[in-house]
Amino acid sequence: MDKETEERIIALEIALTHYEQLFDDLNEEIIRQGKQIDHLIQENKMLVEALKENNIKPQSEETRPPHY
Repeated sequence: MDKETEERIIALEIALTHYEQLFDDLNEEIIRQGKQIDHLIQENKMLVEALKENNIKPQSEETRPPHY
């Protein structure tokens, strides 16, 4: 194998290593965002249930604090 071919193979291996790291980083970010989305969906369901049970009053029905 000549020197030029060997250098090209080394360059490709380096590039592949960088792409593998990028892939792993992106995969971790997707997993993190998926967990965050699941959490937000759960919070949204809880808020909808609270509204259905009338535990949350509209702003117009809230009693103003005494300092107003």
